[in-house]
Amino acid sequence: MIKKLFLLFLILTALYFAKDLLIPLSIGGILAALFLPLCNWIESKKISRIIASLFCLLTFLALIFMVITVLGFKISELLMDLAFIKQRAIESGNNIQKYIFDHLNISVDEQLVILKNEQPSYSNILQTVLGSAAYFFTSFILVLAYFVFLLLYRNHIKNFLFKITPTAQHSEMENILQSAAHISYQYLTGLSKMIFLLWIMYGIAFSIIGIENAIFFAILCGLLEIIPYIGNITGTVLTLLFAAINGAAPIMLAGIIISYAIIQIIQTWFFEPLIIGPQVKINPLFTIIALVLGELLWGIPGLILAIPLTALLKIVCDHITSLKPYAFLIGTIETDVRS
Repeated sequence: MIKKLFLLFLILTALYFAKDLLIPLSIGGILAALFLPLCNWIESKKISRIIASLFCLLTFLALIFMVITVLGFKISELLMDLAFIKQRAIESGNNIQKYIFDHLNISVDEQLVILKNEQPSYSNILQTVLGSAAYFFTSFILVLAYFVFLLLYRNHIKNFLFKITPTAQHSEMENILQSAAHISYQYLTGLSKMIFLLWIMYGIAFSIIGIENAIFFAILCGLLEIIPYIGNITGTVLTLLFAAINGAAPIMLAGIIISYAIIQIIQTWFFEPLIIGPQVKINPLFTIIALVLGELLWGIPGLILAIPLTALLKIVCDHITSLKPYAFLIGTIETDVRS
């Protein structure tokens, strides 16, 4: 038992210190699995693998461009109301300052001094922003490179895995590779369908409630679904803050919360089982554990990758006899007549 715990500690340590390598590689691998059917279909038309891989890359970039274009259009509409939003934010800030003075007896001047001492300098903010932008750009280029080369050299990698696997276990390795590719594809396609349905549901709900820029916030809440549990909550909180700054009535704020609750019920009990499928799922306990570990080890990318990587881990455990108990522990809870 002690050896297993020590091995687990070494694995987690390696995941943390190798995150700059593993995060882009993991994202590139999952995206490659998503585009694998398209790549195979193009190759079946007697087109070279290089051209097929590059076509998949261009398709992926086109999809990203479409999303950025839609968001950019909605953000430009939102910025048209920037002056009004700024005025409302100042009024809200003044009300907060008055509340603090009335209840905590801290003057406005003292509050400003506290804020000035606590806020970081502009140079530090600029340095952080530039560093984050450079890291994102570098990681994005690496993701694209891994994406293309994993599609291009997939048979070479597959043959390598067969060479390090005993001949008697080649069929098991084939099943693992096929299941892993299928799960990655099913998870991402299911997630895309889920985001589209969330756009529709949030768009209808926010429009009925009367939220300004309802479509933008519907798109935002849907896109944040890539971060399980946390994403939808974040999008809803941002929508609440925006509505509150714009002087929304309490009934509108309550409507946003009720809409979120209803949509979550529909998503959890109806759409997820039908669209994503039970074979992708892990049970809620290990979903939370995976998300917490993902954030601790890899930050925001870890939150996004936690569920698909845990699903891939479950596949490996399902096909290795000594690890099958762990697959059972991670997997969804099945009804047992003996219970």
